[in-house]
Amino acid sequence: MSLKSQLKGTGVALVTPFTSTHAVDFDALSSVINYVIENGVEYVITLGTTGETPTLDKQEKIDIVNYTYEIVNDRVPIIVGIGGNNTHEIINDLDKIPLHKAIAVLSASPYYSKPSQEGIYQHYKAFAEASPKPVLLYNVPGRTGRNIAASTTIRLAHEVKNIIGIKEAHNDLHQCMEIIRDKPDDFIVVSGDDELSLSQIAFGFDGVISVAANCFPKQFSTIVRLALSGNFAEAAKKHLQLIQAYDYLFVENNPAGVKAFLYELGLIQNYLRLPVTPVSEALQQKIKKFIHEKL
Repeated sequence: MSLKSQLKGTGVALVTPFTSTHAVDFDALSSVINYVIENGVEYVITLGTTGETPTLDKQEKIDIVNYTYEIVNDRVPIIVGIGGNNTHEIINDLDKIPLHKAIAVLSASPYYSKPSQEGIYQHYKAFAEASPKPVLLYNVPGRTGRNIAASTTIRLAHEVKNIIGIKEAHNDLHQCMEIIRDKPDDFIVVSGDDELSLSQIAFGFDGVISVAANCFPKQFSTIVRLALSGNFAEAAKKHLQLIQAYDYLFVENNPAGVKAFLYELGLIQNYLRLPVTPVSEALQQKIKKFIHEKL
């Protein structure tokens, strides 16, 4: 099966559950992994930014990846996140983070440094050429402070063989359409924005790497499959039922929002590592009410 086929549909950017002592809660991670797979998602992403990777040390990252391989047990494909603003360091991480069972690496663009488009190009070119696995770009300017321009994405897609796709989380739909228009035929384009994913699939996206699918895996993966099959009327009906939930997920912080939902669902404890804190009590009550009334 081609990578494009394997990554068509819904991927989940997994959270990293913590215990009350802020250690990684591997039992809860197992519960989340089983929950999303059993409810129909097509693949999972470990060590994404939703997994609070900036607060994980190297050994924790290695342990989380190996544990994810064990629990997934070949049921769905796995992508591993490796990104940062030190190109040399993340290239070194390619040798330290276990990638033997991953089908690809997802790499967020450099944050804070605000490199030029040429800098972004050279960063990804160096990383992809060193990677033993195919690389998915990840454009999330709301977090990194710098957009990967459509022209840079297309340049990388055509010029760097090991770059096979992008998770596009920019809310500029014109940019998204430019990528679809100019990309190579086999270049994978997935949404990084749950709320916009239906619109993006309508003009050619292959699916979505989702935060919401941690807590709504059955509903969200159904929406995506309906859209990919061309049944947009039914997909839209179901998508609109989750609009309030999308707001709750992101209004204060991600992953604080998704962890609040998962806590109310009984899958994890509601702990995060500083500087991220749980959502406010007012929002927690709204999330609890939503789950009780809508799910």
